[in-house]
Amino acid sequence: MSERNNSNEHHGKKPVVRRQMSRRQFLSYTLGGTTAFMAAGMVAPMLRFAVDPVLQPKKASDWIKVVEEAKITNEPTSFTFQVHQVDGWYESDVELTAWITKGQDGKIFALNPTCKHLGCTVNWNNNPEYKNQYFCPCHGAHYTADGKNLAVAPAPLDEYDVKIDKGFVYLGQLHANTRAK
Repeated sequence: MSERNNSNEHHGKKPVVRRQMSRRQFLSYTLGGTTAFMAAGMVAPMLRFAVDPVLQPKKASDWIKVVEEAKITNEPTSFTFQVHQVDGWYESDVELTAWITKGQDGKIFALNPTCKHLGCTVNWNNNPEYKNQYFCPCHGAHYTADGKNLAVAPAPLDEYDVKIDKGFVYLGQLHANTRAK
């Protein structure tokens, strides 16, 4: 035996030590794996239930009938309308507002009244210092009739898509202002 030990030491190899799994370790691993499998089976449907609304494809917004075309003038007028909104499984009818007017080119356009500074609501001609402008009473932002930002606000008012059909004005998607240049 001494020759064998000497030969192993001579080559730098250590004898192989085999570890065996005890019954207790085997049962621990088996029960742990089974528990993890069963927990995953319960958690997966809950996770799918929570994430499913996010995975649903978004449909294009519908056109909302707002006002008769004859009621639109060169002076911006505020009109309210309702939009059916779906947030996950919660459905509601939200009341929104738009400032609708005819531009200098004669085309009808609609602006969102939410100030781009901090989200307050802007009004038309409500400040004597800023005649014929949208004015935000929160921090003094003001905009031209086309929604172009003049002071405080970092961007112009957002604009709605507008469609005229059979004498009525319909509003669609909200997007960045294309008139304010």
